Amino acid sequence: MKRYGVVPAILVLIVGRWIFAAEVGPAVDGNVIRFGAVGDGKADDTTAIQKAVDSKAGLIQFPKGVYRITKPIVIDLDKVGYTSILGGAVAQIVMAGPGPALRFVGTHMKSADPQGFSRDVWDRQRMPLVDAIAIEGAHPQALGIEASGTMELTLTRVHVRRVLHAVHFVGNNRNVMISNCHFYENHGVGVFYDDVNLHQSNITGCHISYCDGGGIVSRAGNVRNIHITGCDIESNMSPSTPPTANVLIDCTGSLYGTGEVAITGCTIQHNSPAPDSANIRIIGRSKPSAKQALVREGNVTITGNVLSDVQVNVHLKECRGVVLTGNTFWMGYAHNLLVEDCSNIVIGVNNFDRNPRYDYGDSLETKNSLVVRNSEDCTLSGLHITNVWREPAGLLLENCRRMNVTNCTILDCDNAGLLLRNVTNSRVSGCLIRDDRTDKPAASLVVVGGKDNMIVENLERK
Repeated sequence: MKRYGVVPAILVLIVGRWIFAAEVGPAVDGNVIRFGAVGDGKADDTTAIQKAVDSKAGLIQFPKGVYRITKPIVIDLDKVGYTSILGGAVAQIVMAGPGPALRFVGTHMKSADPQGFSRDVWDRQRMPLVDAIAIEGAHPQALGIEASGTMELTLTRVHVRRVLHAVHFVGNNRNVMISNCHFYENHGVGVFYDDVNLHQSNITGCHISYCDGGGIVSRAGNVRNIHITGCDIESNMSPSTPPTANVLIDCTGSLYGTGEVAITGCTIQHNSPAPDSANIRIIGRSKPSAKQALVREGNVTITGNVLSDVQVNVHLKECRGVVLTGNTFWMGYAHNLLVEDCSNIVIGVNNFDRNPRYDYGDSLETKNSLVVRNSEDCTLSGLHITNVWREPAGLLLENCRRMNVTNCTILDCDNAGLLLRNVTNSRVSGCLIRDDRTDKPAASLVVVGGKDNMIVENLERK
């Protein structure tokens, strides 16, 4: 009996599989070649790829090849069900027409609250995936990937080049994951939150470079919980395009703004020739409400980043609740830090330096100044500021109130180390402020106007 005991088990397994197949139907092979795609870079594979998606195969596979399309491939999630686009890192889609190469369309137009989901989102639409595929534009209005109404869109190991926007969010989306992607040399934005309602998005371990309209950009909309971590974000601006930034958050015209943002552990750099270029720029004024005449968006943490080679390394305008700590700054051609019309800004231990290793050519033109203007209720503590040139001071506080400046080191800056101009109800204490250059030593601390300030226990050059 023991010799043949395995036979019934095999029969049960075979019969079980037959019954399962009879119930759900035969599996559909989602290989796009099976649906008529050629993948030679010349034939128009649009129809064949759309047929593969519409077949409801779910797993849409692209063998090695170049797949030229002329219209967007529409992934209507409620119609086709769970869908993954897989390229194995050997397939490329060339978008030779206007619009996105891949357009994901879902029906989720609510929040991420579990009580707000319709059954079809979980049963048919959750976590559409694009993995290990390249997209390249061959039309001025080509885009990479567009999403609306999606839940848990996940983009991994995706390469997008020479399109308008690499990733374009519109309408309503929730819980987005973008990781290990390369968005390079695009003439629009790398990742664009375009007046979108989108909460919970993570961008990690990505290269986002040489996109003329900005690296990661959020304009208007209702956006919360952007987490940008461990990315290399460089040179996402052009001398021939309007001012933008490697990371730009612009709440102008929004009823809700963008907030709850973490930018951590990134290298964010280049390029200085672009007009009013910035590495991180946050414009926090959204539309006033009936209850509030002034709304400053914020709740932002910027920590552990390397920032250099732009006109302004970090620019905060009309923001509230921003923490800036543990970053390395240099080569701010105009400013390393510019804070305007803000409140409740906490600037902790950061290094604002002029490292001789980088002092050559045009970099000698950098000023590297820190300016806080028309702001209130801010704390600046533990700043290390060195060699601010051709500016009124290393650190300028102008038209400010209730500022707390403590334990800062300000060394060898032109004209003054610390300049308080029309500052009231503020404190400066425990700072080391010196200029020990022998040619033209600057004043350590200069106060112009203002009143009711406490300035004590600072070590200055007399």
